[in-house]
Amino acid sequence: MQRTSAAGRRYIRRFLPAMAGYVVILFATTWAIKAWHPTGAALFALSALPALPLIAVIAVMGLYLLEERDEFIRYRLVTAMLVGLGGLLVITTTWGFLEFSGAVVHFPTFLAFPLWCMMFGLAQCGMALRDRMQDTQSGDRTA
Repeated sequence: MQRTSAAGRRYIRRFLPAMAGYVVILFATTWAIKAWHPTGAALFALSALPALPLIAVIAVMGLYLLEERDEFIRYRLVTAMLVGLGGLLVITTTWGFLEFSGAVVHFPTFLAFPLWCMMFGLAQCGMALRDRMQDTQSGDRTA
């Protein structure tokens, strides 16, 4: 079993409250907008409020990269982040051209960060699977 580094523990202590804040703020602002039907600056503020905890999550991820001392972990995180970014860019660019021609409906841009997170997670799963397959193949050779 692998021990979590001090940077990893700080990441979790920062990440969980930010995500909890996101859930609470998202539900609260959605309810407030539907219940009160605000306009103008109030609508603008309520609409933008759920982005703040997600911005905090992005900052938390950046801090983790800065604070993590294990180069291998940092390499894997950066690789997964770049794969996620590449996947996001491929999907949104393709969708944008399809949208421009009228072939598909508008993509809600607030889903870009969750889509990146999904691609980031899939990249980490892919790297872990690749590592397991290589370990299994290495074990076969030594037998």
